[in-house]
Amino acid sequence: MKLVSWSYTKKYNIKAIFDKFPCSLVIFRQIKEYYFVYTIKWNPLDPQVRRADLENMETLLNSELGTLENYQKRKAIKLPNSK
Repeated sequence: MKLVSWSYTKKYNIKAIFDKFPCSLVIFRQIKEYYFVYTIKWNPLDPQVRRADLENMETLLNSELGTLENYQKRKAIKLPNSK
């Protein structure tokens, strides 16, 4: 999957388009020092979005914005051998 385009919205969110889902608009919000998928304006012409797709979208956008390191350090990541 590739990030086709992105831009800021009026409320400081980010809207993005990905090549795998060209008809659906993905809205990101910032939490702390990284961005996560907030909502998707999904179009039935696109394939169904799966959890792995969401993680890939977040990785691609955070990489583009230079916040990938913060995204990878977030609390939601479950490290091996952690409880």
